[in-house]
Amino acid sequence: MSIKQSNNERETENIVRDCLRTLGYYDSSNSIQIEEQKSNIENVKKFLKSASKTGKGGIGSPEFIISNIENPDFLVIVECKASPNNHISKTLLNDLNNSASDEPTDSYNKRTQKYAADGILHYASRLSKEFNIISVAVSGTTDSNIKITTYLTTKGTNSHKQLTTKDGKVINQLVPWNDYIQNATYDPSIQRMRFEELMAFSRELHDFMRDHAKLTESEKPLVVSGTLIALRSPAFSAAFSVYSPEELQKEWMRNIKNEFHKADIPKAKKDNMAQPYSSIAVHPELGKPTKSYPKGVLHELIKRLSEKVWPFISIYHDFDVVGQFYGEFLKYTGGDKKALGIVLTPRHITELFAQIANVNKNSKALDICAGTGGFLISAMHRMLKDADTEQERYDIKKYGLIGVEQQPNMFALAASNMILRGDGKANLHQSSCFDEVITKDIKSKKCNVGMLNPPFSQGDADLHELHFVRHMLDCLAENGTGVAIVPMSCAISPHPVRTELLKKHTLEAVMSMPDDLFYPVGTVTCIMVFTAKVPHSNSNKKTWFGYWKNDGFIKTKNLGRVDANHTWNEICEHWTSSFRNREIHAGESVMQHVTAADEWCAEAYMETDYTKLKKGDFEQSVKNYAVFKIAGSPSLSDADDYKDTNWKLFYFQDLFEIKKGKRLTKANMSTGATPFIGAIDSNNGLTAFIDQDPIHPANTITVNYNGNGVADAYYQSTPFWCSDDVNVLYPKFVLTPEIALFITTVIRKEKYRFSYGRKWHVARMQVSTINLPCKADGTLDLKFMQDYISTLPFSSEI
Repeated sequence: MSIKQSNNERETENIVRDCLRTLGYYDSSNSIQIEEQKSNIENVKKFLKSASKTGKGGIGSPEFIISNIENPDFLVIVECKASPNNHISKTLLNDLNNSASDEPTDSYNKRTQKYAADGILHYASRLSKEFNIISVAVSGTTDSNIKITTYLTTKGTNSHKQLTTKDGKVINQLVPWNDYIQNATYDPSIQRMRFEELMAFSRELHDFMRDHAKLTESEKPLVVSGTLIALRSPAFSAAFSVYSPEELQKEWMRNIKNEFHKADIPKAKKDNMAQPYSSIAVHPELGKPTKSYPKGVLHELIKRLSEKVWPFISIYHDFDVVGQFYGEFLKYTGGDKKALGIVLTPRHITELFAQIANVNKNSKALDICAGTGGFLISAMHRMLKDADTEQERYDIKKYGLIGVEQQPNMFALAASNMILRGDGKANLHQSSCFDEVITKDIKSKKCNVGMLNPPFSQGDADLHELHFVRHMLDCLAENGTGVAIVPMSCAISPHPVRTELLKKHTLEAVMSMPDDLFYPVGTVTCIMVFTAKVPHSNSNKKTWFGYWKNDGFIKTKNLGRVDANHTWNEICEHWTSSFRNREIHAGESVMQHVTAADEWCAEAYMETDYTKLKKGDFEQSVKNYAVFKIAGSPSLSDADDYKDTNWKLFYFQDLFEIKKGKRLTKANMSTGATPFIGAIDSNNGLTAFIDQDPIHPANTITVNYNGNGVADAYYQSTPFWCSDDVNVLYPKFVLTPEIALFITTVIRKEKYRFSYGRKWHVARMQVSTINLPCKADGTLDLKFMQDYISTLPFSSEI
């Protein structure tokens, strides 16, 4: 394009206008709207009504306001200046994330009027109350001096950042609408905002379906996936409102079948996929008008999904929308949260798997228990990001994703998920993954990555989780990487399959995951990483164990587990880097040679970091015991003078005779004088006084091996009865209250090793070690412990 020299701002606007025309913005075939100096969009008019850059409260507007009904929460706005010297102020350069600073109003007004970047971000700060804003500052009037800078302002914020490509390159030219949206939606703040909005809508939709649609829990996700499939049809998307309630159900089903028919899937699979939706097509509550919804409940559902979800899924091809809705709906069910053993993997974990397996464009990814397709979608996203050519992208979609799912409804959800992306459908199988024909077909694909969250066995020995792990690994090519998330019991309990696994495959790593990862399901899990078809004994290598208990997610009352402080990306990078490089960090990871008979978890091999043991820990133990006896509040200090002695690791079985408590049901309890010690994390373990005779003597220590406070330890000064969730330590030395409180403080530092999944039972405790002060001859320094506790506040009360 030839540009003549001019100092007229109109010339800059002409440049922008011509570029937009070249980029297809004015094509009648699209739904893009370009407005100049004003807007007919009500929310835009509302926020620009008093947006004058003079600060006097009048109307203000950028040169161009660009919108698209397909992406209703985005605006692209453009501000032009003729001179490149008026592109951006020094004030804005100094602080891009604080353009609305506390500078004097006159100064702010002057620079927003003078400079293109300052002016466009002024408008962005107003419009971002309702929209995600892509702000484009353009200055100059020739090919040689034109300057373009692009910013992103996330909806609901007043923070601006330069918009970059997915590869981190600065965008310094005008680009097509879809490029703006794709690059903006890759930004973590936009992804987070849109995800939070989507999840809020899923809760709203669940309530609506509960109150008006009378759908079962299994039907709700089918309505979501089926509607999104039907909305792929432009004709249905445009005309669903014209049908009567009765006709709409038939058209809904007809369009789903049509989309399946067009999909690249063998006919038998198409029939299987459509079948689960048939009950929705004849559901009596969906096909009749109501007072609140005269066009019918199904119409309202389609309308809401069309407005709230379709714009999202049309952009976020890496996001398991159907799976997220399904998981969200499960939170509200009144029944069994793990019916059929199905527990969907959280999205951040499916992404973690793809990173652990180092998935790339050359990968072939297999999931033999595909569920809604979450693992395959995360793998596909990473593979496509690595691809350079259209042929590579085609091959990934056509050949790179292989999945098996037995449950008809779940298979329909997985297949619809893949159809919504136009990818991977021909390699989805509805069958048992153990079917011989399916197994033969999968093996022929020579997959080099396997990802798996098997159904929880729920006590069925024939469907133990390790059977699925073994089968996945047997289906992979030699040297393929298999990653599975399984209950912690698979890592610590003897099982014949563990022996078979190590005979044929190498156990590369095991990572202990957060206890509440699958909340509200309470199963404690770990991730296992194998190299397929390379015998563990031949590799002669240590296994890397990671203690990945803190993923940054916290439980919230209404939202479940969320990354409230936005720390996951940093944590994920640290985890995967440590794993790839086999780094050893105190309290985080350890390397160990293991056999099938050993425990496969970090908790069994990590050394406790006793440098974190503080004087305040001992003082708190004394205070708690004193409060148990009386009441009070000590003044604590931080000087760790307890360290002025030698310490040594002792086996528990060398110091104590360890006995287990005895079960006593509430039906057999009645009030009496004997203390009953239970597995609780407060009140010195005391839960009741019963009329049974004591079964354990005074001057012993109780340690919870199960329940709400695994590894909580207490000194018992009187005879007592304790539950079978508690171990009792009978000392092989003279135990005083002071010595007991010293030892219980140290015992609690071992809490990280144990959980519901890895209990501190008697056999495990006997071979556990504890670090305690010792004399020169290597025996316990009882006098030091006695004297040390005696110096602490409230020691006179114990």
